Amino acid sequence: MKDSTVHRTINGIWRIESSKIIAGLARMVRDVGLAEDMAQEALIVALEKWPETGIPDNPGAWLMTTAKRRAIDHLRRNKLRERKYEELGWEIDWQHEPDWDEALDDPVGDDLLRLIFTTCHPILSAEARVALTLRLLGGLTTEEIASAYLIPEPTVAQRIVRAKRTLAAARVPFELPPKAELAARLSSVLEVIYLMFNEGYAASSGASWIRPMLCSEALRLGRILAQISPAEPEVHGLVALMEIQSSRFRARVSAAGEPILLMDQNRAQWDHLLIRRGLAAIERAERLGRAFGPYLIQASIAACHARARTASETDWIRIAALYDALSQTVPSPVVELNRAVALSMAFGPEVGLEVIDSLVQEPSMKNYHLLPSVRGDFLMKLGCKKEAGEEFKRAAALARNEKERDLLLRRASECMAE
Repeated sequence: MKDSTVHRTINGIWRIESSKIIAGLARMVRDVGLAEDMAQEALIVALEKWPETGIPDNPGAWLMTTAKRRAIDHLRRNKLRERKYEELGWEIDWQHEPDWDEALDDPVGDDLLRLIFTTCHPILSAEARVALTLRLLGGLTTEEIASAYLIPEPTVAQRIVRAKRTLAAARVPFELPPKAELAARLSSVLEVIYLMFNEGYAASSGASWIRPMLCSEALRLGRILAQISPAEPEVHGLVALMEIQSSRFRARVSAAGEPILLMDQNRAQWDHLLIRRGLAAIERAERLGRAFGPYLIQASIAACHARARTASETDWIRIAALYDALSQTVPSPVVELNRAVALSMAFGPEVGLEVIDSLVQEPSMKNYHLLPSVRGDFLMKLGCKKEAGEEFKRAAALARNEKERDLLLRRASECMAE
């Protein structure tokens, strides 16, 4: 296997395993920044050794073991063993070497959930919490996070560095917060899980359009949150949204990994167990009798698609009304873009185009590839094939995901051929 192929494979493994390794190390060293550094050191070792030795049968365990040894060396060098034992509540027996494997693999609690609440500590700004957690738990690059928020990459990098320094200086404990503090951190945690799921559902870059493992991890965390916060409707709303969106994975890509858009998907391939779980989560949220928040509104939109047996049966008028509610609850250019799509499906592409054209001068949308992509779709439906093709080409130039770029170029070519 060529070095370049090995490196791509290692990067793929790292995306899957990094959050677990960082979370396990953070429980040991009680410093998320230091934990990430040690995990990165293990990655560097893998990049050096695996091209020669080959990728191990269990690469995640190999990376964990390598990172763990660095954590152990650090604790010994800095003579922190006694304090670490006290923090973990263990009895000290200086006649025996501690079982560091057991220390890292302790099954009590959920390290990833502890990590997400640590990085969403109120000592950090809301923006810093989200950036840091997406970096450590989602395995997202600063470029991907910047893309999700439509902000410059250096801004994201600065937020992450400052956040790690702040947590280390404040010695924030690596633990789940007490119930009295849970609500204060919940909104940031929900936002992070939501963005983590979105990155898995439609990867912003790379060779694959979807990253199912990232979605699976986000959904798992959401389900845990629903168990510890059963009276929070937005938790159930987010879980419902993820359950229903996850139901489409088998139909979302072709056998070759090519994207299949929602209206073209084979709905027989949707996972109806996940749909039922999502609808049940919506019902749990509704029974709490509180106003719909953004996640519950989005879950309700997803439910409209899930309930339609065919694409033509979709209740687009209800979806457009729900997007109106969403735009009032959390106004943003991206929500407005989605509202334009719903309006076009409900009332015609010319209605959607009017909304889209109001977004063209929005600075944050300047490099957002979905804006020209959606505009091209509206123009194509209106019979303006040449203009549509130009929009699809512009969208392809902005897209960083290879599969999505190929799809946009095909659509551009189809427009130009007619």
